[in-house]
Amino acid sequence: MTSEALASKPKQDVNSLARRMAIALIAGLGIGALLLFLRENLITNGHQETWNIINNLFFQDISTEEGKNAIGLFYIIGQLFINCLQLIIVPMIFSSIALAMCEISDTKKLGRISGKTLLGFLTTSIVALIVAIICGFITYHLGFFNVSITGSGTTEVASSSNPLMVILDAVPNNIGTVMVTNGRVLSIVFLGVVVGLCINQLGDKILVLKNILHDINNIIVVFLNFVIFKFGPVAVFVLITRTFAVYGIEHLKPAFAYLGTVTIASTLCLIFSYPLFIYLNTKLNPITFMKKMGKVALLAVSAASSAAALSLNLKTTQEELGISEDVASFVLPLGMTINMNGTAIMQVVGTIFIAASSGYEVTITNMLVIAALALLASVGTPSAPGSSMIVLFTVISGMGYTNDATLIAYALIIAINRPMDMYTTALNVIGDAATALVVSHSEKTLDVDVYNS
Repeated sequence: MTSEALASKPKQDVNSLARRMAIALIAGLGIGALLLFLRENLITNGHQETWNIINNLFFQDISTEEGKNAIGLFYIIGQLFINCLQLIIVPMIFSSIALAMCEISDTKKLGRISGKTLLGFLTTSIVALIVAIICGFITYHLGFFNVSITGSGTTEVASSSNPLMVILDAVPNNIGTVMVTNGRVLSIVFLGVVVGLCINQLGDKILVLKNILHDINNIIVVFLNFVIFKFGPVAVFVLITRTFAVYGIEHLKPAFAYLGTVTIASTLCLIFSYPLFIYLNTKLNPITFMKKMGKVALLAVSAASSAAALSLNLKTTQEELGISEDVASFVLPLGMTINMNGTAIMQVVGTIFIAASSGYEVTITNMLVIAALALLASVGTPSAPGSSMIVLFTVISGMGYTNDATLIAYALIIAINRPMDMYTTALNVIGDAATALVVSHSEKTLDVDVYNS
């Protein structure tokens, strides 16, 4: 994104946005907790129909069969916000990466940035997996995963595939199919790199396309400024409130061990591994980084989608952290696709939980294989709510966990996983920004004054 466009919002507006998002989060948690209490109270006292009326009026997903006659006011507002952000995923990623490649005249620099980015992603992912294995191992041996799971065992099972298919999918065989869906982000990254490098090589022979990409980028910035600054806090409140209202306590009781273990592992990474990663590689104060990334994390939590948070992540890293445009435009979209630390933690703990509750023995060797499968399967996963469940089924299938109890446990995790999806998404986007910061610092393109301001 252009520095002129990024400078269009004064610093006080950015601080105001952070405050308003924090207020929206607190209000959403408070109202959501009251709604959760109201829901449980009404259902317990035999007033299910009263809750159904409230749910249909405010919270029901109107895109489902159950919601065809509902109003779903909160669902509509939240979905409109997410749709606005997802609307620009393809043009934003393609134009930003292509322009970044246009500006890199030194092919060695591109190689350095790519290598450092992948090394940063791999480092944070391995640390996250080690933390997940340790937490899962402790919880498993304490017996907290030995829960009694009952149910019909019928669930809509996600289709699994070889994790190595991500390599083939990265290079599309039809540009049209890639540009009309948000599910092929890695392919869009590839196309952006190729087009940008070709424009770079041809130089002055390309008269129009580079200017068009600049125009698209400027339009995106104006659109984002409006959506995020004007609509963002309201959307955060609506999304958080609806999550509490839709997912009642009955879904949470059987699997507090799973939820607690994922939360602990993710929190350890958030407060220890990322700050250490930043400090050891840059010697900068990581607390500054965490404070400025707060609103990006809030948006990621609310939408449970790295894609929905990408635009604000790009804006914040350049405008407030001082990360150079070429690094941010390359690292963040790529990280949104292949850097899934939070998702990998969820897969490891989820698979251990499913195996233990379904009668399978879990050993350290099994955990290491689970971690490797989770790392591979997470790469290229669509950055959308619920996509982690596709990854989870790939992992449990790869481990051979296929009995009836496994499907029941898998169905349980689907039912309760929304809060974890929200939290681990925040971990994903913060990890992307941390790697971008380290790469920009190593390339000596980080504006330290902006970072410390």
